[in-house]
Amino acid sequence: MDDMPAPRLLALGDCAWTVEFGHKICPEVHARVIGMAKRLATIRQNDPAWAAVCDVVPTFRSLTVHFAPLSADADALGQALLALAQTISPQPALGVQGRFWHLPACFDAEFAPDLPSLAAAKGLRVDEVIDRLLQTVFRVYMIGFLPGFPYMGGLPTELAWPRRASPRPRVPAHSLAVAGEMCAVYPWDSPGGWHLLGRTPVPLFDLRHADEPAMLRAGDRVRWYAIDRADYERQFEQSQRGEWQRESCLQPEAP
Repeated sequence: MDDMPAPRLLALGDCAWTVEFGHKICPEVHARVIGMAKRLATIRQNDPAWAAVCDVVPTFRSLTVHFAPLSADADALGQALLALAQTISPQPALGVQGRFWHLPACFDAEFAPDLPSLAAAKGLRVDEVIDRLLQTVFRVYMIGFLPGFPYMGGLPTELAWPRRASPRPRVPAHSLAVAGEMCAVYPWDSPGGWHLLGRTPVPLFDLRHADEPAMLRAGDRVRWYAIDRADYERQFEQSQRGEWQRESCLQPEAP
């Protein structure tokens, strides 16, 4: 993107800097965010001068770097971050791919109360909507709103739909949902205004994985495959008993 703006450095209180890469939600801007996050991870492993950095949080178009204020020269750290950001271009960063997940989803009518109305609004059959979802490789832009809640871009434009005018007071955990041009999964029971199109038996947040309780990371890619209600119940029971393994859904590469 030739018109991509220069990175901006923004203070976030007295113990974090935000590096902003652009104003659009798009793969090119997000690639720079992920590229810098990965570069920082490498630097922190090899350079003790960065020991004061305690967390790095990627979002749609920016990266926030949290640091211990009593252990760091905040101004010097900010300038170092800005200098590093200026070396991150979207082209090499686009080649830095996250993990690829092939995840199950059940489109049983009980799990998909908004599927018929979305199909009718778009002039499609229900099975055509499902087929378009299954053919899409989604990109995880960020984790937020709830622990483990993935904001995933890539929803086909013909399925884009504004949020519900009136949010539901309770959306069941594991619900697969869309809003705008995004896809997501609710890891927990929660109020929500997204349209419910299915449900996955996969737990997207699990404290039994102490090092990484949220299964998905920014930069990961996700593709859904359809399962029936019986298979959903079987896999859900397995996950509740702790018998389901995350690694079973990891694939070597997106098709």
